Amino acid sequence: MDDEPLARKGMQEYIDEVDFLDCRAICENTSIAAGVLNREKIDLIFLDIQMPRMTGIEFVKTLRHQPMVIFTTAYSELALQGYELEALDYLVKPISFERFLKSVNRAKEFFELKQAGESGNNTTKDFFFVKCDSRYEKIFYDELLFVKAMENYVVLQTGSAQFISYLTFKSVEEQFPADKFLKVHKSFIVSIAKIDKIEGNQIRIGQHTVPISRNLKDEVMAKVVNDKLLKR
Repeated sequence: MDDEPLARKGMQEYIDEVDFLDCRAICENTSIAAGVLNREKIDLIFLDIQMPRMTGIEFVKTLRHQPMVIFTTAYSELALQGYELEALDYLVKPISFERFLKSVNRAKEFFELKQAGESGNNTTKDFFFVKCDSRYEKIFYDELLFVKAMENYVVLQTGSAQFISYLTFKSVEEQFPADKFLKVHKSFIVSIAKIDKIEGNQIRIGQHTVPISRNLKDEVMAKVVNDKLLKR
């Protein structure tokens, strides 16, 4: 979507050069784009940030089901706002075909990873990917110690590294395998296998201390300790 005719024409020509892209619509404003998104299943949109009446960023915020987004803009300083909306990439005008191709290849890789994740069962997967700034980090479930909520982000702590991603804590809780991970506090999810010690309302995982909410204490003890406790 772009309000400039030349920009729309140039984008159309680039799309036609890539065999895995199928252009379903060229839109000059947000009203037309909204109609297309309501009628069809769209996997990827190219969206100009500077638009009359409503910016591309404002438009994305109105979408209930957001497809992959690549922003286009003449102002590189606007890119940060795009990344905060989990955009895959941003292209600064004038856009070279080389830069365009690099961006759509990234989108293709992300789409294939997402499809593979949706077709499998979370309990059988060994790893997942998270977006950290402009890169995608692979994290193995067996290496993850805990996840911590931090305002609009989450911190994923492994034994050797820390990853910060623009995700909601709720989405992580829903997607993680329940047989391996447990919510122990409103801001913490821990790997059950990595728990070294429970003392009072605290969990020790290596050098890290994680609090246990009072209302979750019984559930934590039941799932982590009770059926594994040696008795006299």
